[in-house]
Amino acid sequence: MEYLSKRETQIMEALYRLGEGTVSEVLDAIPNPPSYSSVRAQLRILEEKGHLSHREEGTKFIYQPVAERQAAAKSMLTRVVDAFFDGSRSAAVLSLMSEKDMNLSPAQIDELEALIAKARAEGR
Repeated sequence: MEYLSKRETQIMEALYRLGEGTVSEVLDAIPNPPSYSSVRAQLRILEEKGHLSHREEGTKFIYQPVAERQAAAKSMLTRVVDAFFDGSRSAAVLSLMSEKDMNLSPAQIDELEALIAKARAEGR
């Protein structure tokens, strides 16, 4: 998946929340929305990049994400790790964990410990 601008990310987030939507519905679902024609153009660009598809209902285009949210998130996160942490997942996690406002619940800590134990057991 290609890099998404801030506005493209907002549009994709809106469509993941909505499941699908028209230009007007997306416009109503994003903060500080630009003009109708700007959102329509962004949707077309996202479709050209392969992030969206559409179907026609009368005169309206109904847009929907191509990839499941989890798959899209994993792809984008991999790009961030590659770009900012030289592909090091541990460096990315350590960066997140060093944030002062990082408040993990005991359940989240248990989940992370279980993932680490599983990775060790699998030799990763």
